[in-house]
Amino acid sequence: MKAITEEILRYELRNSQPEVYVIPEGKILTPAAREYLQQRKIRFQREGSFQEIRKTAEPEKTEKPKIVATPVPESEPVKVVVQQPEKPKYEDYETGAFYYEKPEHMTQLFGNKLVTKDHPRILFRGKLDSLQSLVVLDQALICASSGCGALVQDLGDILKHLRELMRCDVLDEPLVSRTTIGLTHEELREHSHNPMKFYNIKQMVLPDYSMGTEYALLNQLRSSIRETEVAACSAFREGSKYTRSDIIEELNRLSSALHIMMCKYLAGQYDEGGSR
Repeated sequence: MKAITEEILRYELRNSQPEVYVIPEGKILTPAAREYLQQRKIRFQREGSFQEIRKTAEPEKTEKPKIVATPVPESEPVKVVVQQPEKPKYEDYETGAFYYEKPEHMTQLFGNKLVTKDHPRILFRGKLDSLQSLVVLDQALICASSGCGALVQDLGDILKHLRELMRCDVLDEPLVSRTTIGLTHEELREHSHNPMKFYNIKQMVLPDYSMGTEYALLNQLRSSIRETEVAACSAFREGSKYTRSDIIEELNRLSSALHIMMCKYLAGQYDEGGSR
């Protein structure tokens, strides 16, 4: 007697779901086959038990409607606009933090780099700014009093150098060394250290009110330049090194230039008709 296995049933009933499965004569269902029919809720009986269901056929198949795909008209590609996040405008020079707006307690060092307003670099720029305003004031005072054109002209040269210092610092550019009041850096140093040789004046004569207003104004500028030089040393010091030795050196030579101008004033070289 041949057995009908679960595999045979799965194949025979792969496309149908009859109410009754008829076991052909001379065949038996294996236990797994019985369980399979029970799981699918299909009753089973032997052939000849009921003639009326002997020829039980598969449920009448109804023809499935055909699905016709309707072509979708082509349309223009949809443009997807991805909005990029807004980039921060500023960066903290010290910490690397980003800012969308500039905080009130900060200012630009150069480019989009921000530092606090009491940063040594900003304090230095404040000194440099005050120094320039002092030169302009002294020029105005001298013009209103003695009107010494040669002295005002030399002060104009000092002012030009101070403005160049500010520009190079703000733009983070190297400073190009030029002559000051007609002297190179080496000559400024030499003349300042030996005024007797060049101007017949003793070195570093202590100022006195009796020497005149112009001399007092020049001395005030000299001391202000020295203060600005000290501020520059603090601003550009990184450990034991100085990042802008060119600016520090220029300020040192400018203080020498003011000393030389004081010596020239005492020597009468700024008098009308006197040699420069």
